[in-house]
Amino acid sequence: MQTDFRAGVVAVIGRPNVGKSSLLNRILKYKLSIVSAKPQTTRDNILGLYNGASSQILFVDTPGIHAPLNKLGERLVERAVSGLEDANVILYVVTIDDRPEQRENARIAEVLREHSDVPVVMAVNKVDLPGSKNKILPVIDRFTKKIKLRDVVPVSAKDGTNTEVLVKTLESLLPVAAPLYPDDMITDRTERFIAQELIREKVIAFTDEEVPHSVAVEIEEFKSPDEYPERRDLFVRATVYVEREGQRAIILGRKGEKIKTIGTAARKALEEMTGHKTYLELWVKVDKGWRDSEKELKRLGYE
Repeated sequence: MQTDFRAGVVAVIGRPNVGKSSLLNRILKYKLSIVSAKPQTTRDNILGLYNGASSQILFVDTPGIHAPLNKLGERLVERAVSGLEDANVILYVVTIDDRPEQRENARIAEVLREHSDVPVVMAVNKVDLPGSKNKILPVIDRFTKKIKLRDVVPVSAKDGTNTEVLVKTLESLLPVAAPLYPDDMITDRTERFIAQELIREKVIAFTDEEVPHSVAVEIEEFKSPDEYPERRDLFVRATVYVEREGQRAIILGRKGEKIKTIGTAARKALEEMTGHKTYLELWVKVDKGWRDSEKELKRLGYE
């Protein structure tokens, strides 16, 4: 191994809906985290491995930091903050229209002050938007007056602008070390977990208002030809939980048309991920108040 190889953890932090997951997916060239225009999509700290010629970066995608309205929200913020504990570098993602005075960004500033020994690189996302060039320097100026930053890189998760520059910047701040994982590994998450997230992504994509925030997905059965050689296809049985009967009706749709559309989109995503022809069985159930129930949060994996 070369003597100047670098390896370490980069925790990705930011308020909801700034494009953290999209940026990470762009860098990894792999759909590790689900994305949506709706905020608070990411609910877990998800490890994604970038394997370069001279570095291995362990990216940790975290939930967006926000003002929680229920126990689920509290868990998500706790997870985001916990993702910084082992970080060698913090990647703070904002957009060209962000301000440090925004409530979520003010909270993030407090968190960063609590981790003042960790270098912070700020990525200013969405520079592909019309009129963004005139906004880049002002947003950098606003944040550098409030937060101690090691470097700032304007980027676009959508078209890839400056993502290679961002990677090089992060690499330079990592310690000289041997790789921590095999170089053919992309994440420590199982296909079962990613399948669960892909299904939730499709539910979010085809619903509006309060429904996306009230949805949880549980994989009841996951049988892959990789584990069951006698099988020729992937079988997935999953339950979509919501909090109210009205939400269940929205997801089912008239004569079951909406859930059929969701199922078709999810099945195609699963086939693309696994390479296996997939049979997907979806059920929709009401679990009243699950977002504020300690028992249900634990059962659904949000401890």
